[in-house]
Amino acid sequence: MSKKIFFTTILVFGFGFGLFSFFYVQKIFFWDNTKFNQKSATIYIKQSDSFSDLKVKLNPYLKNTQYFVLAAKKKGYNERVRSGKYIINKGMGNNEIINTLRSKSLTVNVTFNNQEIIENLAKRISDQIEPDSIQLIKSFFNSSFLKSNNLNKENLISIFIPNSYNFYWNSSADEFRNRMLSESNKFWNQSRKRKAEKLKLTPKEVITLASIVHKETNIKDELPIIAGVYLNRLAKNMKLQADPTVLFSIKKTSGNFDTLIRRLYYKDLKLNSPCNTYLNKGLPPGPISMPDISSIDAVLNYNNDHNFLFFVVDPHSNGRHKFSKSLREHNKKKKIYTDWLRANKIYR
Repeated sequence: MSKKIFFTTILVFGFGFGLFSFFYVQKIFFWDNTKFNQKSATIYIKQSDSFSDLKVKLNPYLKNTQYFVLAAKKKGYNERVRSGKYIINKGMGNNEIINTLRSKSLTVNVTFNNQEIIENLAKRISDQIEPDSIQLIKSFFNSSFLKSNNLNKENLISIFIPNSYNFYWNSSADEFRNRMLSESNKFWNQSRKRKAEKLKLTPKEVITLASIVHKETNIKDELPIIAGVYLNRLAKNMKLQADPTVLFSIKKTSGNFDTLIRRLYYKDLKLNSPCNTYLNKGLPPGPISMPDISSIDAVLNYNNDHNFLFFVVDPHSNGRHKFSKSLREHNKKKKIYTDWLRANKIYR
């Protein structure tokens, strides 16, 4: 073989190998490796997930999982899997997929409202971010956290202000809890604090009263009026005698917060519970629900242009209430309501 043929052969093989290497690298790193039909796919990677766990999660979305593994090992990603929520777009190659999983963790909007107890709140939150209910409850009830923030298990729910909050999906239970405390502190600005002081109530007590007001009506213009009724009763050292506190006491005693109770009886008002304001003067030891912001502000900006001390549902006005200044006047209006209950056979 002449030198010319030898070098030509070497050149051809070299060119062929180079061309093969080029297309191999392109295929491994840059060619489309997605196989889903929609525009994108969402991947959730837990903090406990290994690279093997990730391969299982990605497998339904990749044309060739093995090529992804090869690319991940070349880029060192297999040793540094990062938890979070990620979006993989249709048409991505392995290089872009890996870069996304490395640095483009997305946030989620966490929303909650109307929860009556911490356990239900934890379940609601666990449906939206990575920590489960047990981890969240453990964090919420951490004794050091409660003590350092002058909280207890009864009033803890007062720091959770219903709203929509932006979190990374893989936020820890402690990170969520601490953020909620921070948001509560921001909510209680100087204006709201001054209004609470004028009422001679702490922010936690305002929220406790607001939780009762919140449960009494869903009619916005009645909120400050009902708040005024209860503040009038507190000022006169009267028992609040709030039906929602009895309903809460029944549920708490039974341990069943899914119970639907449409009517109370006199025997219910005697239920021995610290939350029952028919038996105990003053506010309950903590909120009986998570009041919304409108209910909190209704207490802080209550209607003080009346001397009402009583109210009862008006069965003929779509859930509105009738207000009274005297017990005698109230009992007349109450009889209209109880007669309506009997006529409509509402016994529980």
